[in-house]
Amino acid sequence: MYFAALLARTEDGWKASDTELDDVETLSDLTDLAREATVDDDTVIVFIEQEDAWFGLVRVDGEEDPRIYVSDAAAAARSSYGEILLTDELLGREPEDPDVLEELVDLDGTEDGEPDEGPDTMDDDNDEEEIRADDGSVVPAGPLGETGILADLGLAEKELLALGTDALVEIADALGAADVLETVQ
Repeated sequence: MYFAALLARTEDGWKASDTELDDVETLSDLTDLAREATVDDDTVIVFIEQEDAWFGLVRVDGEEDPRIYVSDAAAAARSSYGEILLTDELLGREPEDPDVLEELVDLDGTEDGEPDEGPDTMDDDNDEEEIRADDGSVVPAGPLGETGILADLGLAEKELLALGTDALVEIADALGAADVLETVQ
């Protein structure tokens, strides 16, 4: 189960609202949702949490590109909303090229159906425990993204990294928005 909230900065302080993510399929959709929550292109923080597994923040400042932080990328990779946040850029991989022919397979020098032999076989067993993205790249366990995403708003990098999965209250408190958060919980 997911919980999502928007914290939008206004001239009168912060405004909080819970939000449904049913129509959100891409980071662009999420960014548009955030921009709709403010009138004057002020800062909007989108908070997404999956039941004690991970939380993510998307910060939208006017027309700038969204800034992203995910508390546990490997856990988020197992989630449809987490996958939205784990962009190619965030994962440090090249964006998919739509003109590329079919994905190449069996380029390891073995024949189809022939098992790999040699010292690397042992390492392959450990790879099964790693979380892999759709393109086969490994998604790191732990925090990923811009750890200073809220530093200028009162929550230092070190404090953000120390937060558990029930982080919204602490984030809102650091931003000075704890009083408006009560309306959405």
